[in-house]
Amino acid sequence: MEEPGDGAGGGVNAVLGGFSALIAVIAVGWVTARTGVLGDGAAVVLSRLSFYVATPALLLLTLSDADPSALFPPGLVATAGSAVLCALLFVAVGRWRWRMPAAELAIGALSTSYVNAGNLGVAIAVYVLGDASIVAPVLLFQVLVLAPVGLAVLASSHGRVSPLRLLGQALRMPVVIGCALGLVLAGTGWEPPALALRPVELLAGLAVPTALLAYGTSLHGAPRPAAGEAAGQVWLAVALKAVVQPAAAYALGRWALRLDDAALLAVTVTSALPTAQNVFVYATTYDRGVVPARDTILISTALSVPVLAAVALVLGS
Repeated sequence: MEEPGDGAGGGVNAVLGGFSALIAVIAVGWVTARTGVLGDGAAVVLSRLSFYVATPALLLLTLSDADPSALFPPGLVATAGSAVLCALLFVAVGRWRWRMPAAELAIGALSTSYVNAGNLGVAIAVYVLGDASIVAPVLLFQVLVLAPVGLAVLASSHGRVSPLRLLGQALRMPVVIGCALGLVLAGTGWEPPALALRPVELLAGLAVPTALLAYGTSLHGAPRPAAGEAAGQVWLAVALKAVVQPAAAYALGRWALRLDDAALLAVTVTSALPTAQNVFVYATTYDRGVVPARDTILISTALSVPVLAAVALVLGS
């Protein structure tokens, strides 16, 4: 494994390197869709495999190895605050401007706030920030707060549901269960036998590639992004994700929390990550807002390259 890059130049190279693997796997997914080797409905099957099986296993392993004392750093307030701000802004504008239903608002809100911390975030954290554990608090906030709220709204999109039932649905979500089990292991310090962990490790290894492959297959035959009737919604989500979220995180970290340089760089970088493929997985699983989610991920990923490079150059120098 390469050593983390030194200085701003190393940070910029790390950003570009971190994106290369992600784009390569997405391209493989596109090729499989073009050739038809996985058959029709591959994106849905891969998305469900990631959502119900692989991602919970990955979260369990990731959080079980985390230091409980490092899961709630002061910078998390800036990261969470900027994410919630962008989600609320999208909901307010989407409801006022387009009268979007709740399920589509949930996908849009997640698209503006749910960052790609699980795969790209780890690579960027290692090579830009020098510590992969920095993304653990972000993952924790997303799977314990953002995901349950968004998924509960999606699950209730076919009818009225009581608040208690919404809470029950959120607690039964696979990603929440995986996260909870990982936190229990981290808090107790108990390490399961290696024989019991091996199948979990094998399943966890599927989480990132299946999500990326599912996204890649969805791109084949898709029209030009942000070209349909939902173009305004996509560009709103992209602007909030690529510009407003990192700027808000920086402002909160610098002037409200007065973080040191290292912590300020960490919260700005993690907030500047593009929309996670998990949002597309959620949209596909519940068949709500699939096209806007796909387009937001594509455009925000492209825009995050210069944004992350600029952050690494300015704050990492």
